[in-house]
Amino acid sequence: QVQLVESGGGLVETGGSLRLSCATSGRLFNVYVVAWHRQAPGQQRELVALRRRDESTVYADSVKGRFSIYRDAAKETVYLQMNNLKPEDTAVYYCAAMDYGSNGYNYWGQGTQVTVSS
Repeated sequence: QVQLVESGGGLVETGGSLRLSCATSGRLFNVYVVAWHRQAPGQQRELVALRRRDESTVYADSVKGRFSIYRDAAKETVYLQMNNLKPEDTAVYYCAAMDYGSNGYNYWGQGTQVTVSS
């Protein structure tokens, strides 16, 4: 099993920044991808950014150039640095992990709320 615990959400004004943290623990040797997703009220959950074990990354078009996903190996934590936040970034942000060979995300955190005021 893998455990994921998010933190760092909050209320910020348009144009501000936040850094979300995803502390990982457990059977990490089999994890291939760690990703951030988000879900706004009344909308489907969407991928924001992912980082593969080979350190390659993928970003949603809506956050390219503003968000950055990176890992601190010593702390076994994956971060999502969010800059130039917009009201449309308001959502619950979830950390998720995928094992090698899996067709989907095997593990999810509890989510952290990000609210961007206009």
